[in-house]
Amino acid sequence: MKTNKTWKLPKPVEVDGEYEWQPVVRVGTHVPFGYIQDPDDCDILLPIPEELELFEKAKKFLKQYSYREVAAWLSTQSKRYISHVGLYKRVKIEQQRKNEASTQRYLAKRYKEALQKAEKLETQRLGYRERVSSSSTEA
Repeated sequence: MKTNKTWKLPKPVEVDGEYEWQPVVRVGTHVPFGYIQDPDDCDILLPIPEELELFEKAKKFLKQYSYREVAAWLSTQSKRYISHVGLYKRVKIEQQRKNEASTQRYLAKRYKEALQKAEKLETQRLGYRERVSSSSTEA
């Protein structure tokens, strides 16, 4: 059953500076959505807060709308073109980086716990002697 209904994304509400955006180092040849090349240094990308805040809203809209619809809305609102494929790649890369950082934090916590347990076991071993300092043997 085909319907002629179209869905319109709501207009963004002005964000009162929730995020503080920082310049980033340019890695590839493409300038990502939400950034502009620094006129003084071609290796630095300066944030465009309005576009980055719209991008944050767009990620929330992806729960209800397709990548094409959200990309069209984002391009209209920001007056800077982003394709649905570009939006998809940007969102997926961001998710991968977030997951990897979470995994690294988890592993660091586990390694710290394992180190503490290993040190505890070493001190409880049979035949373990504590190192005697030279000052206590002289007395």
